Amino acid sequence: MSFHSFYLPSCFLFLVFITGAARAEQFTAAVAANFTSTITRLAPDFERTTGHKLVVSYGATGKLYAQIANGAPFDVLLSADDETPKRMETEGLAVPGTRFTYAIGRLVLWSPQPGIVDSRGDILRTGDIARLAIANPKTAPYGAAAVLTMKKLGVWERLSHRLVYGENIAQTLQFVSSGNATAGFVALAQVRALPASRIGSQWIVPVELYEPLRQDAVLLKRAAGNTAARAFLEYLRSTRVKAIIENLGYTSP
Repeated sequence: MSFHSFYLPSCFLFLVFITGAARAEQFTAAVAANFTSTITRLAPDFERTTGHKLVVSYGATGKLYAQIANGAPFDVLLSADDETPKRMETEGLAVPGTRFTYAIGRLVLWSPQPGIVDSRGDILRTGDIARLAIANPKTAPYGAAAVLTMKKLGVWERLSHRLVYGENIAQTLQFVSSGNATAGFVALAQVRALPASRIGSQWIVPVELYEPLRQDAVLLKRAAGNTAARAFLEYLRSTRVKAIIENLGYTSP
């Protein structure tokens, strides 16, 4: 083989590598607080698989919506409901046809202390709960699900004056973890992410007691041409990633 016949393919391969690296992009995802532990698990895998860089901002869905409507530089929204992304499509804030359900959340009543929450949730009817934590139902879908659950169980009047409200579901978990609340309604995925020593006691709320927590993702208008953002949405829809999400405490759509 001549020097030239070896040299040219080598240069070609080098240029392909450089070009591929140049295509790597960064994007920012606004992520519902309940999905914090899950996205923390998925982000390194996504970056390793695609070469793209993911920057994450967490919060209550309602507050994330307000930020996006006011021009916050987010590229993707991972909502805790399906209504907010649908609304954003209607309002021209999201790219039509990119919305899909990436997970269906589960609500759980949880205490870090063993023996506090029983397996049927009877503590809500008969137990001594000094403070019960929920996420703000005005901005957090999991908070709204908690309110609906208590109303369907007929315990809203009994418990409404004992509630402490987290700004989002992550702060709600913190209220319970720190002992500022006896128990709290949080996401099952949050409890699944805790160390075994902190699992305590829990009641997984039957799904018929609240509206399905269908969590939709959507590409935001500013990112219509962002390759990394689009790649991330495709990543979430893959069979492998759906299985991971389900294992972490969600139901697959």
